[in-house]
Amino acid sequence: MQSYEAPDNLLTDRVLLVTGAGDGIGRVAAKTLAAHGATVVLLGRVLGKLEAVYDEIVAAGHPTPAILTLDLSMAGLHECQQVAEVIENTFGRLDGVLHNAAVLGEITPLEMYDPDTWDFVMKINLRAPFVLTQALLPLLKQAADASVVMTSSSVGRRARAFWGAYAISKCGIEGMVQMLSDELANVSNIRVNAINPGATRTNMRAHAYPGENPATVTTPEEIMPLYLYLLGPDSVGITGQSFDAQPPKASA
Repeated sequence: MQSYEAPDNLLTDRVLLVTGAGDGIGRVAAKTLAAHGATVVLLGRVLGKLEAVYDEIVAAGHPTPAILTLDLSMAGLHECQQVAEVIENTFGRLDGVLHNAAVLGEITPLEMYDPDTWDFVMKINLRAPFVLTQALLPLLKQAADASVVMTSSSVGRRARAFWGAYAISKCGIEGMVQMLSDELANVSNIRVNAINPGATRTNMRAHAYPGENPATVTTPEEIMPLYLYLLGPDSVGITGQSFDAQPPKASA
């Protein structure tokens, strides 16, 4: 699906939620989804970043997005249910979710890993996608073909030394995709899949590989075909799978 060519109107009349929409892959995904007709709900922690993405989408003439600020490290079921209520009251529907928000934490041996950092990473990378999806399921079940996409990593397929809570959280994402897709397969029209973006030019990548030349790393724009495919109608019936957004490279 890395070479998928999406028609311009692929996502017309769809409402899609993107977490971590203010920066990196989330920012590019939000703009790309809007460019293909989606009304995008921009969710993130920093209002200014979300407003900048909002302005870019509006200036490009795409469907007017919405902004929701939420600190996923502090978000419980009540806050996530409020997100669902706002989306339902504003749009009356939700056709898909891209769980993109994540933090890197520390690159260090488990023997030395700070437990508070561990908890912080787990809250954002694993607990938040679980609780937010749980809160959104009643709304997603009303859609004709809803799509939940969670962000994984190569170190979520096989955890590697020193990647700490980040790797373990992504292993959890892989497991959650398998479990949730299995639970929803025969009782809803919701499909659940994971994307491993691969080595992508983001601030997180720069922190993980400070000596890497960013010019040698794939841009977020280049990996968007898979995101469009999984969040659009052409992937109906595909669920419980973990996809690579680009050919395998060094860790992502």
